[in-house]
Amino acid sequence: MATSPTPHAGASPAASADGAFDTGGRTWASILELTVREDIIQGKLPAGSKLRLKELAERYQAGVIPLREALSRLCATGFVVAIDQKGFRVAELSASELLDITRVRQQIETQALRDAIAAGDVEWEGQLIAAHHRLRRLPVLLPGEGRHMNPEWEAAHADFHAALVAGCGSPWLLRFSALLRDQTARYRLLSMQLPGTGRKRDVAAEHEAIVDAAINGDADLACALLNRHFQETTNLVMAYLAAQKGSEVAARTRARKVVAV
Repeated sequence: MATSPTPHAGASPAASADGAFDTGGRTWASILELTVREDIIQGKLPAGSKLRLKELAERYQAGVIPLREALSRLCATGFVVAIDQKGFRVAELSASELLDITRVRQQIETQALRDAIAAGDVEWEGQLIAAHHRLRRLPVLLPGEGRHMNPEWEAAHADFHAALVAGCGSPWLLRFSALLRDQTARYRLLSMQLPGTGRKRDVAAEHEAIVDAAINGDADLACALLNRHFQETTNLVMAYLAAQKGSEVAARTRARKVVAV
């Protein structure tokens, strides 16, 4: 079924009286970039799958030119890979990449958080508290079957982590933090796929503890909690990827036995 491209967090462009769509000041390429990104994060466009422009044009009811621009932008953020003379595909998920991203993100964002706490003022504290308040009022998963991440929660989660480091005073730290945050987005849903994950981990409590330590000016505790927060997500994703790899090996083994028979 074809789906019309929608802006981030599920808000659809509003049709005007003449039938044209109000894109809220965004270009169609920008809207398509956000929509394709969300479908990659949700697993609707699986890792490693080819992105054929004609099929995507039908899926999103969009033109090839803005689609190509959207995919090119997603290449820059690591969600999509350009194939020489062959178009595009969704970037593969990689355990080694995730470990590397996590390690670098821990280094970058804890430094940014430490600087933000040292320079912390009332404005930074207010923005952090507001971002945290919005995040904790949103459900992580969408209702219904399956475990689909709520796009509104995903956006609020990104805003929360951006607010944590917003007061660091370094544009480059903020730029690198945003890039690494974007790179981990598509791995996050996998952290929710293991059975019983919701019972093993209280993400809301982790966020609250980080905020409390930051507002109280305890940089060592806040950074340690943030490090642990990132590592917990990575550990769950690694466990999921290992389980998937084990299932694939078992399936291949069964297939070989059938052929042998």
